[in-house]
Parts: sequence; C-alpha cells; structure tokens
Amino acid sequence: MAVIGVSFLLMVASLFMALLYAPTERFMGDVQRIFYFHVPLAWLAFLNFFIVFVASIQFLRKGSAAWDQLAYCAAEIGTLFTTLVLITGSLWAKPVWGTWWSWDPRLTASLILWLIYIAYLTVRSYAAESGRGTRFAAVVGILGFVDVPIVYLSIYWWRTLHPGPVIQTGGMVPEMTRALLVSLLAFTVFFVILMRYRLRLRRMETEIEELRQADR
Repeated sequence: MAVIGVSFLLMVASLFMALLYAPTERFMGDVQRIFYFHVPLAWLAFLNFFIVFVASIQFLRKGSAAWDQLAYCAAEIGTLFTTLVLITGSLWAKPVWGTWWSWDPRLTASLILWLIYIAYLTVRSYAAESGRGTRFAAVVGILGFVDVPIVYLSIYWWRTLHPGPVIQTGGMVPEMTRALLVSLLAFTVFFVILMRYRLRLRRMETEIEELRQADR
C-alpha cells in the first residue's frame, strides 16, 4: 500500500510539473506538454519489450513457466503503452504537423512494433496447442525486439519530422528537464506496481487452468 501511495504522489507531482511548473515551449505552445507523458510511455514500452526479449530467451532455454508468465505480462503491458504512445503522438502531431498521422520513419517503425506484439499475443491466444503457442510466441518476442533499436535510431538514420534528441543535446531548459525526470520516475513506479499485480493475476489464471485440466 505504501508503494501505491508513493506512486499516487509522484503522479500528482508529475502532472503539476508538466502542466504548471515547466515553461511553455516557444514554438509549439502548450501542446508540447504532451511530451512529458509521451516520452515516459515510450520508455516503458521499450522496457517491457526488452523484458519480453530476455524472458523469452530464458523460457526457451529453461522451459520455466515463471519466465513465460513474465514475458506474457510484459507483452500485454508493453502493447498497452505502445498504444498510448501512438495516441499521444497523434494528438501532438495534429496541431504541429497539421495531420493526425504521417508515415514518418519513427511513427511507421512504432506501428510495426505494435503490430509485432499484437501478433505475439494473438499467437498465444489462438495456438491449437498451448505449449506450442508459448514457444512460437517466444520466438516472435525475440525476433520482434529487433524493431526496438530501429524505432530509437530512426531519427538518426532517416530524414524525419519527428523531433531530434533534445535531452542529449541540451535542447531543454532545466525546468523542462526536471519535469521530464519526475514524470519518468512516476510512470516507472506505476509500471512496477502494474507488473506486480498483473503477474500475480497471471499466476492465478495459470493455476485455475491447471485445475480445470486436472478435472477432465
């Protein structure tokens, strides 16, 4: 319960800093404040898919149900965060670029990443044999991670409308940097809580399924 309280306070602080503390961006105006939510969501999407990658390798090596459960839960949460990344990106793009969507390299690579992990979840859900489905999904999770560095590096490799690496280049004033760091911390703590409860629920689902199979 204490962690949930800390998460709530961090979320309130991140909202305050993103909406009130950070100064208004000179050219984009208030719509730029989406940045303080869009970037943490993208960070967590990448983190979850890295977890899928590592857990899938470990599952194929050891056959442990615990690794499979971790990969599955991370894929679910990662897909959720990627969906929110695409939505917040579109909301940001409309007033700045004049369109909800453009086939910009980073946007396109992000959409492909989302589709890869939708495929991961689909394979898990509709495979004729659950054991084969988990192995096929693990392969998808491993191969699909290749798209993560492509998404990240796309702004360096191709001409893109997407903003450059403003954090690394010092393109933000200190107040903006502080607001982003607090938001990153708040969303990361929230993710840890979400993963913890999703894993617990997944274990319960697995136990119930095993009991059903034993009764047949």
